[in-house]
Amino acid sequence: MNTFKIFAINPGSTSTKIALFEGEKVSFSANVNHDADKLAQFKEMSEQLPYRKETILKLLEDNKVSLEGVDAFVGRGGGLLALPGGTYEIDEILLEHARIGANGVTHPAQLGSQLAHEFCLQYGGKEFIVNPPDVDEFEDIARVTGIKDITRASHIHSLNQKETAIRHAQSMGKSYEECNFIVCHIGGGISVAAHKKGRMIDGTDVVEGEGPMAPTRAGAVPAAPLIRMCYSGKYSEKDMLAKCTRNGGLVDLTGTADALEISNRASAGDRYAKLIWDAMIYQIIKSIGSMATVLHGDVDSILLGGGMVYNKDLVDQITAACSFIAQVIPYPGEFEMKAMASGAIRVLSGKETAKKYSGIAAWTGFEEYKKER
Repeated sequence: MNTFKIFAINPGSTSTKIALFEGEKVSFSANVNHDADKLAQFKEMSEQLPYRKETILKLLEDNKVSLEGVDAFVGRGGGLLALPGGTYEIDEILLEHARIGANGVTHPAQLGSQLAHEFCLQYGGKEFIVNPPDVDEFEDIARVTGIKDITRASHIHSLNQKETAIRHAQSMGKSYEECNFIVCHIGGGISVAAHKKGRMIDGTDVVEGEGPMAPTRAGAVPAAPLIRMCYSGKYSEKDMLAKCTRNGGLVDLTGTADALEISNRASAGDRYAKLIWDAMIYQIIKSIGSMATVLHGDVDSILLGGGMVYNKDLVDQITAACSFIAQVIPYPGEFEMKAMASGAIRVLSGKETAKKYSGIAAWTGFEEYKKER
């Protein structure tokens, strides 16, 4: 059996995670730190590319790790227009969209495909991205809201969610495309999605403010009070966006984003900490229930992934509330680096065919329906 050699690259705000795989086994991994002051000198995200590559190569050299003979370089996708899930070949259209941030979001993930391309040019091999942040497989009915100028979009932890689902399907002796799952990513952000026969047809939007509250995100809140806050004169637009996405949720309610600390406080008898901890879990449970109805109750398993799933009380509460729907299976931690490597291995081994990025958004609106009226 051929053991493919894969190098995975996952850029963050001031660091880049790297991992060298031989098959499914990690032979080397590191978190490459980048000087924040140096990064601040670059006006555009893509201008960081040479500096990040240089620091990665320096760390590899210091650790006597060679990239010679790597079969595939896999970067965390970012900056792309909405696209179906899967493993994609990195080509010029994909690279250009990553460079400019075609989706309008500036994020270090834009550098993932660019770094993979640079290493591929230097060392040879294939170059891929796997289930990037812009995966959108929603059914049209899931996009509709009660305001015509607002539609729902897919902002889910797609890489980790899909990898969790793929692995669990394999443990059942089935393919992901044969199964229906509700998958929850419960970490720094929390997303809950309905996976139907290999597609994420609906889910909570972790970017725009839906679903359960999380350590730093407010989640779904009543619209009218939120609007009144916006026009109260006390807060700027920047303040309100931060309250919803960066300093809401657990940190706003308790003063800390450390979920373990809140859980420990609750266990030690702090009634308010227990109320907030239980409320977060309660909201996760409600989201699971809503996704069960999306799947018409035809759910093979409920899968829990992410760092908070190491917490036994969280898993026990969700299991007690949701096991009538389907078996609840915890997969604590995250599989992002493994997920990128696994996606490449599935293509290299012939189990999947690499997809081509079209450069056209997977969903462009309801115009086709309007023409029929």
